[in-house]
Amino acid sequence: MPLALYLLAVAVFAMGTSEFMLAGLLPDLAADLGVTVGTAGTLTPAYAAGMAVGAPLTAALARRLPARAGLLGFVLLFLAAHVAGAAAPGFPVLFATRVAAALANAGFLALALTTAAALVPPDRKGRALAVLLSGTTVATIAGVPGGAALGALLGWRAVFWTVAALCLPAAAGILRGLPARPERTAGTGGPNLRAELARLGSPRLLLVMLLGALVNAATFAGLTFLAPVVTDTAGLGELWVSAALMLFGSGSLVGVTAAGRCSDGRPGLVVAVCGPPLLAGWPALALLADRPAALLALVFVQGALSFALGSTLIARVLYAAAGAPTMAGSYATAALNVGAAVGPLVAAAALGTPLGNRGPLWASGLLVAVALLVALAFRGGVTAGRSAGGGLG
Repeated sequence: MPLALYLLAVAVFAMGTSEFMLAGLLPDLAADLGVTVGTAGTLTPAYAAGMAVGAPLTAALARRLPARAGLLGFVLLFLAAHVAGAAAPGFPVLFATRVAAALANAGFLALALTTAAALVPPDRKGRALAVLLSGTTVATIAGVPGGAALGALLGWRAVFWTVAALCLPAAAGILRGLPARPERTAGTGGPNLRAELARLGSPRLLLVMLLGALVNAATFAGLTFLAPVVTDTAGLGELWVSAALMLFGSGSLVGVTAAGRCSDGRPGLVVAVCGPPLLAGWPALALLADRPAALLALVFVQGALSFALGSTLIARVLYAAAGAPTMAGSYATAALNVGAAVGPLVAAAALGTPLGNRGPLWASGLLVAVALLVALAFRGGVTAGRSAGGGLG
C-alpha cells in the first residue's frame, strides 16, 4: 500500500477520536453544561447528521480542487471547530461546533476515500479502505479510551484541546505525503457532476448504502451509551469505560484488518460469517451486561464483527459507485453517517424504556436483524462483481 494512504490514516485517527470520544465523556459533559445525559447524547447524531449531509455537499464543492489542498483545508477547519468547542460557554455553542467539525470531517473523509481508491489498482479498493479505516480503529483503541481517561482526570474540555492538537501532525503529513497536484486530481476528466449524481439511481448502490447504514447504526447505538452500561449496570469504576472502549477498538482493528483481505473478492463470505454472530452478540451483551467479564469479552467480539461487516459493506459502496470517481467517497461517507445519526436516536429512545441501560444494546440487535433480512432478500446485489456494472435485476 502507498505511504500516502498511511499518512491519510493519521488524519482519520484524529477525526475518529473526535467522532467516537463522546461515548466516554457524556456523564461529565452533561453535568458540566447542566443538561441530561440523553440531551448530551444528541451531540453524536448531530455530528453524524452533519457528516451525512455534508459529505456530498463538500465533495461536490471540492471536486475540482487538488487533493492536497482540499484535504488540508478540511483538517484546518476541523482544528478550528475543536478550539471553539473546547472554549464553548454552553451546550448550544458546543452543539454548533460539533456540526461544523462534522462538515469538515465529512469533506475530508469523502475526499480521502476517493483519493485512497485512486492510489491503488481497481481491484484493491477494499484493502485501501482497510488501511484508511485503521486510523478509526486505532482511535477507538488509543484515542477514545485515552480521551475518556483524560476527561476523567482533567475534564472533557481537555479532550477537545487534545484533538485540536492532533490535527497539527495530520496537516503536516498531508503536506509532506501528497503532491500539490497529483496526476489524478478530482474533477479532471471523467464524468460531470450530474452524471456522478445519477449513479445514486443504481439499485445496487442504494442497497449497499442502506446495509452499511444499518450496520453502522447498530454499532453507534450500542457504543454511544456504553459508558452507563459499564459504570451502572456492570458496577465498574469510571476508568473501566476506557478499558471497555479500548477492547472495542482492539476488536475493530482485528475485524477491519481481517475483512480487508476478503472484501474485494469474497464480500458474501464476510456477510455470511460475521452477520449471524453479530446479530446474536448484541442481545447476549444486553443479557450479560451485569457480569463484567462477559461484558468486556463481548465488547471485543462485537467491535471485531461490527467493523468487519461494516467496512466490507462500505467497500461495496465504492465498487458500486465506480462510475462516480469524485463523489463515490461521499456516498460511502453519507451511508456511514446516516447510520451513525440514526443509531444513537434509536438507542436514546430505547434508553427511556423499562430496559434502561440495556435498551441500546437490544436496539443494536434489532438494527442488525433488519440489515441481515434485507441482505438475504437481495443477496445478489451484495455479492455482485467488482465492476460498477450489474445490479439487482
